[in-house]
Amino acid sequence: MSDRCYGLQAWIDPLNQSELPALAAVVQDLQRLTEQEHASVQQLADVLLRDAALTSKVLRVGNSSYYNPSQETIKTISRAIVMIGFDNVRLISLSVSLIDGLLDRAPRQQLQELLARSFHAAVQARNIAGYVLTRHEEEVFIAALLHEVGELAFWGCGGEQADELGEALAASGADHDKAVEDVLGTSFRQLNLGLIKSWNIGELASFAHGSSNLRDPAVRAVNLGVRIGAAALDGWGCAQMEGLVKELAEFSGISETDAMQQVLASADEAVNVATTFGASRLGKLIPSTDPEQVELQQAQRQATQLRPDLLVMQQAMQDLGMMAVSRGEVGLILDAMLKGLHQGAGLERVMLTVLADQQRSFRAKRVAGEQTEPWLENFVLPVDPNGQAHIFSYVLRQRQALWMGVPASYNLDELVTLPLRQQLGKGMFFIAPLMAGTREIGVLYADNRISGRALKHEQFVAFQRFTQLAGRCLDTLASGRRD
Repeated sequence: MSDRCYGLQAWIDPLNQSELPALAAVVQDLQRLTEQEHASVQQLADVLLRDAALTSKVLRVGNSSYYNPSQETIKTISRAIVMIGFDNVRLISLSVSLIDGLLDRAPRQQLQELLARSFHAAVQARNIAGYVLTRHEEEVFIAALLHEVGELAFWGCGGEQADELGEALAASGADHDKAVEDVLGTSFRQLNLGLIKSWNIGELASFAHGSSNLRDPAVRAVNLGVRIGAAALDGWGCAQMEGLVKELAEFSGISETDAMQQVLASADEAVNVATTFGASRLGKLIPSTDPEQVELQQAQRQATQLRPDLLVMQQAMQDLGMMAVSRGEVGLILDAMLKGLHQGAGLERVMLTVLADQQRSFRAKRVAGEQTEPWLENFVLPVDPNGQAHIFSYVLRQRQALWMGVPASYNLDELVTLPLRQQLGKGMFFIAPLMAGTREIGVLYADNRISGRALKHEQFVAFQRFTQLAGRCLDTLASGRRD
């Protein structure tokens, strides 16, 4: 958006008129068909055939084993409606429209995470509805899918204001609701309701936002699905999930054990459905039910939330500055450096390796960040293995900090050897020598491998600064001992 928007109506109008016209039109037309008692196969086909790309995607999904287990080839929309049902074709059409309409425009992280959560909530809600409703599960799916449609539209089309809000929410201790109000001039809840009404999505989607309507089984199914989708991000065993499972058991008339199994099965189904819809990247953002993956996804989520904290960085630099003149203890120096890099600069994994074994190898001495503890026992790197150079020995000899993975370092790629890639993974990283005056101490390493986010210039500057300050502290300490 070129002009700044502020207030509910200021957002509704451009989202309707300029940013999402095609998506809004498809949603509205598909919704109107539902409101017509005798909507025909041809009417639905006519809506879809206006968009050749949408038609082809609907047919592709309709031919998938998930919707068409008989695997009888479906070549037309009319045939798809006959084979998999009017409601399923409409559900597929709307879901594909939403996924493609948003992700193709702006694949920002907040949008992907919210769309994945919405998709997960929709599958949960539809399956919950199956326990208490004889029909209309598809309406429940769509109402849950579009529950946060205003927020989805904002992250997809908010332009510079979306960037502004993303930065505000990333700040340490940020008040989510206040930040949203300050940037948008309205709340996401109001924007969701406003767009639902403007697009004429339907009563169920609107009712699902009100707590007074929870006696309606369809509304409650949507509400439960949305809350389960959100709670899953904090882990299947969190207190909120336990409460929701109990609520689901009471609502559906099944045991709590069966209710938990239903929730987990729905999560797996959501991943499969996302892949079927050609949106596997959404499936990867839906919490895994594999016990081995649960811990990893939690770590990834925490890392994704890790943001630079200027106050922590400043304090760490001040501490090091004082120790550079007052001869601080080695442990305090190293701890301040790693805290400044991890919590201050927002680097997800940090490792200090020191020369050991009579200077014949690098060994991990200090680490910070998720999944780094094993390095303390396992990371051992020969300084000069069989005459083959590697990036750790290179930076120590050159006494130069490097940002690996950017064009300026491409000529050094061969120094990132296979054993290093096996231990550290692939992608960008920072690496620098740690020197106490002219004495070689070791090598400092840092990356953002947990979330996969790109490293930033300001992080590299901080990385270099902390390395230099720590080196001065260690040199001062060594000088004091010599004196």
